[in-house]
Amino acid sequence: MKEALFHLNPLDGVGLQAQVREMLVSAILSRRLMPGEAVPSTRGMAAQLGVSRNTVTLAYQALVADGYLEGRDRSGYFVGMQAPAGTTGHIDPSEDDSVVDWGSRIGMSYADGLRVEKPLNWREYKFPFVYGQADPSLFIHSDWRDCARQALGLRNFEAMAGDKGAADDPLLVDYIRARSLPRRGVMARSEQILVTLGAQNALFLIAQMLCTRGAKVVIEDPNYPDLRETLLRLGADVTTLAVDDHGMPVDDRLADADVVFVTPSHHAPTTATMPLARRRALLEAAEKYDFVIVEDDYDFEMGFLQRPAPALKSLDPSGRVIYVGSFSKSLFPGLRLGYLVAPDPVIREARGLRSLVLRHLPGHTQRTAAYFLALGHHDALIRRLRSAFSERRIAMQAALERVGLSGARAPQFGGASFWIAAPENIDTAILGSRLRELGVLIEPGAPFFAPESLSGQRPPKNYMRLAYSSIPSEKISDGVDIIASAIANMKR
Repeated sequence: MKEALFHLNPLDGVGLQAQVREMLVSAILSRRLMPGEAVPSTRGMAAQLGVSRNTVTLAYQALVADGYLEGRDRSGYFVGMQAPAGTTGHIDPSEDDSVVDWGSRIGMSYADGLRVEKPLNWREYKFPFVYGQADPSLFIHSDWRDCARQALGLRNFEAMAGDKGAADDPLLVDYIRARSLPRRGVMARSEQILVTLGAQNALFLIAQMLCTRGAKVVIEDPNYPDLRETLLRLGADVTTLAVDDHGMPVDDRLADADVVFVTPSHHAPTTATMPLARRRALLEAAEKYDFVIVEDDYDFEMGFLQRPAPALKSLDPSGRVIYVGSFSKSLFPGLRLGYLVAPDPVIREARGLRSLVLRHLPGHTQRTAAYFLALGHHDALIRRLRSAFSERRIAMQAALERVGLSGARAPQFGGASFWIAAPENIDTAILGSRLRELGVLIEPGAPFFAPESLSGQRPPKNYMRLAYSSIPSEKISDGVDIIASAIANMKR
């Protein structure tokens, strides 16, 4: 209730009517009460403050005269549409006001650690080479809106609005089982599928179950920073293997592993694709050394250069592979929708763990996505994205070659980005800061590399990821020219 925003101080020596006015003016100026918003009724405010209704009425009438409020017949009082705004009045309290030593009370820090920054205002930049953001020009909003409206219908109300406990929307699970997974050669029963808040949520659940203190875990280097930070905070014994042109190498360094995390179809961030022979070798090593493989297949829909290799999960005869998929890249990242495919005991425990944190995913989100997928809109969107990304990839590769950025690793299967090696003396974090002032956004590569304490070598600072998923083809060449010019200036 808005009444809870206000209270009086009977000891401050100011009259009650003046105090009521001051409180309302402060709330309006600080935008706790917005133009057009209803304010508490005079009766309700009087009861809240413990004053006479006449005191409140007189204060409201004075504020109407000053333009802060406006009265509407039989509707009460509202903040005036032309009410002043300012910075006086309410000030948000600073965390420094707390007398608690939170540093000593919080057992583990989650705020620290290298992460890939994604500015919320990336659309304001003229040349946004940022990965994982949706291009609104490629998404058919009316299709999604129609599916959302259908999900809100009376026929779907129980499925959408009910408390599912630990269960998922059966329509969405059925689509994943019957349509999405078979494209990767993966066959699974509904009981072997868990819907998650994106691939990251799936990886977190797996790490919590299998990678607690002392577990020997192998990850790629460079790697997905959030996964690496999660594993380290869980106390896992993490080993990194530097990827080559074919992804993670397979050798005796895997001998002591309990869990191996890998992105074989499209390594993040280098875009390397693991060939079929190495995939089979990895599965054979898992049998030989008795470890579990977590396959993050986060971007397989964006393959348009060649026929995708079979998923590791589809080649797995022993149930050692846990498969992670996502719709966040092919739909839009704000959807936060992914899935986990694993043997029954793993899904049962993952479902229990998920229910402790968030119970189940929002019903409306699941049902809307299920209709969007089932009605063919998702397939049409993928075709549109592949066509646009193919055109943009050609434009970017031509621009990179023209300016002499020969360290670029071209995506082998498609995808939405290039992994670039700038000259060795270039720190791309500094480069990125300078480029922002010129309207260009890049992703410095340093957060993807494991720290020296983990990998045994100093991580390079001259790498960067340039994505073309959020920038139109006609802007790519000019944006790359600005990047090349900034690099040349830093070299000098």
